[in-house]
Amino acid sequence: MANVNQSVRVAVIQAASIIMDRDATIDKAVSLIKQAGEKGAQIVVFPEAFIPAYPRGLSFGTVIGSRTDDGRKDWYRYWENSIPVPGEATEQLGEAAREAGVYLIMGVIERDSEYSGGTLYCTVIFIGPDGSLLGKHRKLKPTAAERIVWGEGDGSTLPIFDTPYGKIGALICWENYMPLARAAMYAQGVQLYIAPTADARESWQSTIRHIAMEGRCFVLSSNQYVTKDMYPEDLACYDDLVSAPDVMCNGGSAIVGPLGEYVAEPVWGKEEMIIADLDMRQIASSQFDFDPVGHYSRPDVFKLFINKEKQENIIWSELTSQCSTNS
Repeated sequence: MANVNQSVRVAVIQAASIIMDRDATIDKAVSLIKQAGEKGAQIVVFPEAFIPAYPRGLSFGTVIGSRTDDGRKDWYRYWENSIPVPGEATEQLGEAAREAGVYLIMGVIERDSEYSGGTLYCTVIFIGPDGSLLGKHRKLKPTAAERIVWGEGDGSTLPIFDTPYGKIGALICWENYMPLARAAMYAQGVQLYIAPTADARESWQSTIRHIAMEGRCFVLSSNQYVTKDMYPEDLACYDDLVSAPDVMCNGGSAIVGPLGEYVAEPVWGKEEMIIADLDMRQIASSQFDFDPVGHYSRPDVFKLFINKEKQENIIWSELTSQCSTNS
C-alpha cells in the first residue's frame, strides 16, 4: 500500500445529468471536474448513473406481462446514450481527470463492451490522476423496478484501490443495505468509502452515518438534484411524468467522518459542489475502540466467503479426444 497522506481535499458533486444526452452530460462533468481541480480537490465524486441519467419516474412502457412500443423507443434511447467501459467516454473523462490532477469516481450506465447485447449495468468507474481507467464496480442488485433496465454485477467488480490518500472503494445506493457487501468492503480495508446514490430521503442520512461508524471510514455520498422540467419532453413515455412532483430528487449529498459525525452536512434543494478537507489520521484514532476486521471481529464465529470470479454463461473448452489402439 502507498504511504497515506495525512489529509486529502475531496469534492462531492451534487448535480443533474443532461437527461438522456450522454455527450452533453460528459461536457457538464468535464466542466465540473475542472472546477473541482481549481478548488484544490484531489478526489472528485459524482452521483449514481450520472451519465446519461438515473431514469427516475420512467416506466419504459412496462407492466407485468407486457411492454409497449413507446417503452422500447425510450429504452433504445437510454441504451444508445450509455457508455462502453473502456471507451471514448472514459477517455474523455480520463483526460479531464488528468488535466485536473484528480482521482475521479463517476456513476455511469455501462453498455457491456465485450459483446453486442442490450444489457446495461449501473456502474461506478474509477479514474486516476494520470487519466488511466483504474477499474469499475457494477451494482450487484438493482433495486425494485431498476431491474427492468439494469443487469446484475458480480464479485469480479468489487475493487479497492490504493491511493496516496487511502484505500478507495464504492457501493452504489441500496447495495449499502447489504450487510455482507459492506463486510466485503471493510475486509479490504476501505478508508474512503464512496456511496453514490439516488436516495434523497432523510433515512439515507442514517445509512451513511451508520456505515461510517461501522466501517470506521470516511463516507462520501453523492446524489443528484433533479427537477421535472429537466426531462426532455420528446420522451415517448413522457406522460409517465404528468403527476410527478416538480422536484424529482432533492439531493442530500454529504460527507461523514469515521465516528459518524458530518464533515459536510447534507445539501438540499440545489446543485452544489461540496469541498472538504479530510484528516486521515481520524481513521486510526476511531479504531481505538472498534475495528470491524481487527480486534472487534470474531473470525472463530463468523466467516464470509466472497466469490470474485467473473460469471460466464458459456465456458468454451478445447476437448482433446484420445484414441487408444492395440498393437
